Amino acid sequence: MSEDVAVVGSGPNGLAAAVTMARAGLSVTVYEAAEDIGGGLRTSPLFRDDVVHDICSAVHPMAAASAFFREFDLAARGVELLTPRISYAHPLEGGRAALAHHDLDAACAGLGRDGRAWRALMGPLLEHSRAVVDFALGRQRSLPADLRAPLLLGLGMLRHGTPLARHAFAGPEAAALLAGVGAHVVGRMPTPSSAAVALLLGHLAHGSGWPVPRGGSARIAEAMAADVRAHGGTLATGQRVDDLRQVRGARAVFLDLSPKEFLRIAGPLLPGAYRAGLRAFRYGPGAAKVDFLTSEPIPWANPEVGAAGTVHLGGRQGTVFRQESLVARGRPGEVPFVLVVDPAAADPGRVGAGGHRPVWAYAHVPHGDPADPAELVTARIERYAPGFADTVVARSSRSAADLERYNPNYVGGDIASGAMTLRQTLLRPVPRWDPHRTPLRGVYLCSASAPPGPGVHGMGGHLAARSALRHEFGVRTPPALSPAPPG
Repeated sequence: MSEDVAVVGSGPNGLAAAVTMARAGLSVTVYEAAEDIGGGLRTSPLFRDDVVHDICSAVHPMAAASAFFREFDLAARGVELLTPRISYAHPLEGGRAALAHHDLDAACAGLGRDGRAWRALMGPLLEHSRAVVDFALGRQRSLPADLRAPLLLGLGMLRHGTPLARHAFAGPEAAALLAGVGAHVVGRMPTPSSAAVALLLGHLAHGSGWPVPRGGSARIAEAMAADVRAHGGTLATGQRVDDLRQVRGARAVFLDLSPKEFLRIAGPLLPGAYRAGLRAFRYGPGAAKVDFLTSEPIPWANPEVGAAGTVHLGGRQGTVFRQESLVARGRPGEVPFVLVVDPAAADPGRVGAGGHRPVWAYAHVPHGDPADPAELVTARIERYAPGFADTVVARSSRSAADLERYNPNYVGGDIASGAMTLRQTLLRPVPRWDPHRTPLRGVYLCSASAPPGPGVHGMGGHLAARSALRHEFGVRTPPALSPAPPG
């Protein structure tokens, strides 16, 4: 093996590591077990050739906000992030709905008596949004020079990540709206972790937005892969790495893998204490996904919900809290939280001939749940969109157990690649000062199981690459990521 760098896995973090290392002038090979690149950024037809579906992630607030993608500049590379007028919606019974308009003023106006409290929560975060994002998506090992970001997050976590959350708003709409976005933690609620997720994603809904890429999520992976190739890198698909020694000839190896997969390919090579730490790593509840092909837009009882890029079906705040906590304990509960995306609401080009369109949805279920989610998810949508079932032309479903078979990084269907408890968020995958650097010389873990955690932000790969440049190649100034070199 002659390359300087080997990357195992072509998810957004693996590709970010490859981009950074290739731009540093190093020879890079990316090994992907599947026949196509992207990991969670895959898009393909499922039922009709003219309608493409996002196989994993569909909506990308982090791709619009993270430091890696800000510099990488997707727009300059032809990737258009389309921001819907309403970032996300949370329907309630009787046709009511809470709406997180992209415009903060509109959102506050729609929340009535809680509009002032929503502005007081989101306004300061928006004012310091870049600092908040960079702190939350950083190495998480030291305080930043600007202390306002951790202070704002800390105060919000105390208020919304404890039992005080039940008393933060006067009416049900704002409380449900924040609970729905906090449920992206896919775990027990309310907790400091769920509050941190709610504050980070919630304020972005009124800032850089919750966009969908025109044409599907794969456009992001394609732009990153093109940059790797433009700087001399190679992407080898259909190349499964079953033993770390297959790639140890490289000076630096990046693993866009879960701890379970890391143990599978490298267990005997790892020191006992580190191996035990990886084995102790906890995974969270699962996701069970359904892709629909529909003949028309979802017939929401509240038509405004149809303008939202993302819809949370969870009921009132208390229901969300109870249901998510039950699922975290391995119990299915009665009213599963379901997240729905109609990409064509923001990207009309996703509509095929005859008005056929893709609808993307998943439910939070117990870890490893083998149950087919199709009927459950259909019924949850139908509750808030009567007549939805009549619009379904075709559907395809994957249980939580199926998701792990599709992508071994999703252990038990855990799309967050690890339980998002406060301790494990800060110390994932094991407590180390440099969490990406493993005890094996030149081997770095860059998946969502390392800081800063899940999301299409590229920061796990980029931070791992910066560490490797320092430790393996003596390079302390990271390369520029913009499409054209400065000057």
